[in-house]
Amino acid sequence: MAITVTATWTLRIGEAGHVQGDAPEGPYSAVFEDDGDSGYFYALDARQSDQPIQDALHIYDVAQVADGHLPSEVAIGWSAGADHVVLLINDQPHAVFDFAARRGSCRGGFPPPAE
Repeated sequence: MAITVTATWTLRIGEAGHVQGDAPEGPYSAVFEDDGDSGYFYALDARQSDQPIQDALHIYDVAQVADGHLPSEVAIGWSAGADHVVLLINDQPHAVFDFAARRGSCRGGFPPPAE
C-alpha cells in the first residue's frame, strides 16, 4: 500500500522532542514523542476538542534501545483515504492506527488493543 509521508524527524533517542504529521485531508493527526524516557505514538481527532487524543501507544523505553546512541529517522505516513496512519522508524513500521475502526497496534503490543 502506498503512503503519503507528512512528517519526518531525525530522532536521537532519549532527547526529548516530538513530530506531528497531519492527515493530507480530514481531521486526523498523529504525533510521535520521545519524552526523554520513553517513546509514544498518539492518534488525534481535531473534531474532539474536549479530548483530541483518541489513542496512545508505547513504542519504546529509552533504556531498552540497544542502538539508541545512533540517530534514527522517523516518518509519519498516511493511507490514500487518510484514515490509516503508520509510524516508521528507520523505514520499519512500529505502529499503526485505524481511525475508522478506532484501533491502534504497535510492535511492542502495549497497550493491548481495546476489545
